[in-house]
Amino acid sequence: MSTPKLSGTAPSGHRSAEHARSVSPVRVAVAGLIGTTIEWFDFLIYGTAAALVFGPQFFPNTSQVAGTLAAFSTFAVGFLARPVGAALMGHLGDRIGRKRMLITSLLLMGGGTAAIGLLPTYEVIGVAAPALLVALRLLQGVGVGGEWGGAVLMALEHAPPNRRTLYASFPQMGLPLGVILASLSFLPLRLSLDPDSFASWGWRIPFLVSALLVIFGLVLRTRLDESPEFVKAREARELARAPLGAVVRRMPGTLGLAAGVSIAGSAFGNIFLVFSLSYATSRGFASPSAMLAYTIVAATVWVLLVPAGAALANRIGRRKAMLVGQCLAGLWAFPFFWMLETGAPTLILLGAIGWGVGQGIAGGPQAAIIADAFPAPLRYTGAGIAYATSGILGGGLAPLVATSLTVGQDSAVLVAAYVVALYALSFLCVALLRGPDYRIAPHRR
Repeated sequence: MSTPKLSGTAPSGHRSAEHARSVSPVRVAVAGLIGTTIEWFDFLIYGTAAALVFGPQFFPNTSQVAGTLAAFSTFAVGFLARPVGAALMGHLGDRIGRKRMLITSLLLMGGGTAAIGLLPTYEVIGVAAPALLVALRLLQGVGVGGEWGGAVLMALEHAPPNRRTLYASFPQMGLPLGVILASLSFLPLRLSLDPDSFASWGWRIPFLVSALLVIFGLVLRTRLDESPEFVKAREARELARAPLGAVVRRMPGTLGLAAGVSIAGSAFGNIFLVFSLSYATSRGFASPSAMLAYTIVAATVWVLLVPAGAALANRIGRRKAMLVGQCLAGLWAFPFFWMLETGAPTLILLGAIGWGVGQGIAGGPQAAIIADAFPAPLRYTGAGIAYATSGILGGGLAPLVATSLTVGQDSAVLVAAYVVALYALSFLCVALLRGPDYRIAPHRR
């Protein structure tokens, strides 16, 4: 893919690209993994709390279904804010550097999360409580909107050519690790506290503990060097004056397809992690503690298979590997809900494991596919907005859509059909999106 001709600014007072390349790519990738894990932990504990307690705590004057929908609506608000964060931090990341925006995103996420842990409920301050909850969720969304693109780009752009897919997959592992930490943070609280104590103050503990994790992440990120590809583009005066405008005007098709790549995975992910928790517990298929345990197992399978998906991509190509993962995940939608609705622990666990397999394999090449669809001077903006947009169209709306599709229904068959339809869309986008398709071993026919 040819790089659009871009006007730029002169470099001044920065270390050379050669110096930046001296930084260990593994160190950068691991730092990206840790930072992304912390950010997703912050973002996802909100979803768990929305499914378990936010309805009665912040929307008490509604029915159970209406309260759940209201809580999931505030969950979706965070996804709506992600493109704002992606556009803002992508613009600055493509203009002044990736590293600064990674630090900024972590500060925004950490501040918003800790504030939620201190937020009074509706009973204490009335309608101001849900209003502030929405505002803080927006802050979280802005932070995570700038996180993914920066973390992926730092790993990708420090990596040698034959390891770009693998190193870019490290931040991808941050999402399931964040899921594991989020679930683990709530599980002991659910088991050790009575329901009233958990609802009144126990749910706040994970939000407050996150502040300590953010400090650890900031220490790691301040010690990283800037991306060598960004430094090279800056020294060559190739930086775009208006990256967002350049992406929208010159690469609208690429932007749309890159967004479509992640829609289905984001939707099924949030249906499993958020909607299924509420659906299974409200209908008596499993207890909240059991569902959190199944989530931990599924996320463990997911994180272990992300590098396997990246390795598969290096053998058969990125697109083929992601299409394999998407097929596995999409075809599992109907069996997953059937197993969930049996209420049998062994079958629910099997359904959760199958979900993790598809998510992991598809997630391995996902970051590299999206990021390498854009040239370096526009990559933070393009990749970040594409991923954030898929988060809205897929993950942000999914719990709401799924809850609506089960109202008055005896099963979640319509939810499964919804997931399959989204995977068909993402499958098409992956097949059509162009970009480097690195392969380091011949395909064995």
